[in-house]
This record gives sequence, C-alpha cells and structure tokens, in this order.
Amino acid sequence: MPIINVTLIEGRTPETKRALIKELTDAAERATGVPRAAVRVIIWEVPAAHFGVAGVSKAESP
Repeated sequence: MPIINVTLIEGRTPETKRALIKELTDAAERATGVPRAAVRVIIWEVPAAHFGVAGVSKAESP
C-alpha cells in the first residue's frame, strides 16, 4: 500500500488539495499497479513561519 506524504505551506484551497490527492493517487496507481483503494495520501500543512528556505521563513520572504 503506497503512502504518500506531502508537506505544504498553509493556504491552499480545498479544491486544490482535492486535485493534488487525485493526481497523486492516479500516478501511484499507474506507477505501481496497485488498486487506487490501496493508495493513501496525507497532506501536512505548516504555517509559513514554520517553513524556511535559504535560512528565511516563508512568512518573512517576498
């Protein structure tokens, strides 16, 4: 059973997250041949202040 973990900065719409879950499920089904009912997608949302790039939190970057 594939388990796909995705970490995103908070703020995506429910529609965007639904689309991401569907596309990741489709890709896992194609790539592994497992039935889609066996695919799990977990989205972890983090506040921008808790996500850093190049030493700067995304809350502080442009």
